[in-house]
Amino acid sequence: MDDKVAELQNAIIASDVPQIAANVVNAAIDIGSSDIHIEPSEYTIRIRFRVDGILRPIVEYPPSLHAAIVSRLKIMGNLKIDESRIPQDGRVQVTTPEGRELDLRLSTLPTVHGEKIVMRLQDRSRKIPKLEELGIEPHNLKILKRAIAAPNGILLTTGPTGSGKTTTLYSCLDILNTPEVNIMTIEDPVEIQMDGLNQSQVHPAIDYTFAFGLRTGLRQDPDIMMVGEIRDRETIEVAIEAALTGHLVLSTIHTNSAVSTITRLLDMGAAAFLITATVNAIIAQRLVRKICEKCKTETKIKPAIEQKLHNAIETMNAEQREKLGLNDGKPLKIYHGEGCEECGHTGYKGRIGLYEILEMSNAIKDLILKNGTPLDIEKKAIEEGMKTLEHDGVEKILAGITTPEEVYSVARATEEEHEDAETNELESISEPKNPEPKK
Repeated sequence: MDDKVAELQNAIIASDVPQIAANVVNAAIDIGSSDIHIEPSEYTIRIRFRVDGILRPIVEYPPSLHAAIVSRLKIMGNLKIDESRIPQDGRVQVTTPEGRELDLRLSTLPTVHGEKIVMRLQDRSRKIPKLEELGIEPHNLKILKRAIAAPNGILLTTGPTGSGKTTTLYSCLDILNTPEVNIMTIEDPVEIQMDGLNQSQVHPAIDYTFAFGLRTGLRQDPDIMMVGEIRDRETIEVAIEAALTGHLVLSTIHTNSAVSTITRLLDMGAAAFLITATVNAIIAQRLVRKICEKCKTETKIKPAIEQKLHNAIETMNAEQREKLGLNDGKPLKIYHGEGCEECGHTGYKGRIGLYEILEMSNAIKDLILKNGTPLDIEKKAIEEGMKTLEHDGVEKILAGITTPEEVYSVARATEEEHEDAETNELESISEPKNPEPKK
C-alpha cells in the first residue's frame, strides 16, 4: 500500500493528471477500499479512502490541479466535462494488471470550493461469500437455511446502508441458484452479476419502480424473486401476493431491528394476518471491524464496559449463556489491536457481520395477531433462542473477533442500559449548568 501511495504522491508532484487518476484507483484497490473521496476545500484537495467502513486520509494536492483531474475522471465516466453546476453519475469499467474486473460508480457534486468526486469500487470478479463466511453462527445459520428452503414466503433483511444486506441476499441466492429454478432480481442498481439469474435494474424516471418490476416479473414464471428494497405499501402488497401464490421473495427494508420490521410493515398498511402468513424470517444486520490478528492482544476491561457486557449476558437465554461458558462466574476477557503495518496502525483488519434473526414461530405469530408490543415479541423471541445484535456482538467480543467499541457503535444496549442512560440524562438536564456557590 505504501508503494502505491508513494506513486500517487510522485504523480501529484509531477502534475501528471492521467497518472494521478490511474494511481488513485490503483492505491484504493491495493488497500482494499470500497469508496474513493476527492474533496475540495479552500486551500487544498483531500483524497480519502473508505476502508472497513471508516474513511482514512491518504494524500492532498493543490487546487490548481483539481479542474484537470475532475475533467479526466468525467471523461472516464462518460460525463459532461463542461457541466459543473449539477450533480452527475457515471460508470467506469477497469481491469487491473492482475486481471480483476472492477466497476467504478462515479458521482460528482458541486460544492462551494469545486466539484467533489466519490467513486465506489465494485469487484465484478469477486466471489460470492458463503453464509458461514459472513459471520453467521450455527444457530442463526440453521434458521436462515430453513427460511430459504421453504417453497414460498418472504425473507427480509434490514439495516442501514452499507451493512451488507445485499451481500447476505446474494449468498442466499447462491445456495438457491440451480438449473431447476427461475430466479429473477429487481435491483437499483444491479451490484453483483451472477450467472443463472435474470437481473433487471429499475428506472424510476420512466416509472419502472420496484413494485412495477415485481408485478411484471410475476408474468415471467419465476420461482424465486429478489427485490432490492421494500419502500412503500404497493411493493409490500405485491410481495405478499407473490408469496401467497407460491413464490419465495427476498428483499431489504430499512428498520432498526428485526422486531421493529413488523411494526414497519403494519405501518405500511400490511394486514397482521398476511404478515404472519407470508414472512418466514427477518434478519437485522450490521458490520463491525475485526481485530487485526497480527497485533491482537488481551486488554484490561473497563468497569463500564464490563457492566455493559454483564447486562447483555443477563438478557440472554440459559442455553446461550451455557454455550458461552458464562454460568461458571469466570472473569470476562476482551482483546484489542495494538496497531501494526498490516492493519495500517488502526488495530482492525476486515469486517464481519452481526446478525439478529427472527423466525416467525407460532408463538410470535400469535403475539402479532393479538397486537403484542415489540418488547413482548422480542422477549418471546429471545426465550425461543433469538440472539439480538448485541448478543451476537458480545459473543464475538468474548471470542476475540471484535471490540466492545465496535459492537456498541452499531448495536443498541439492553433496556437496563437505556433506562440508566435516560436517568443520567434527565439528571444532567435538571442540574443547573452553573450552580451558585453556597453562602
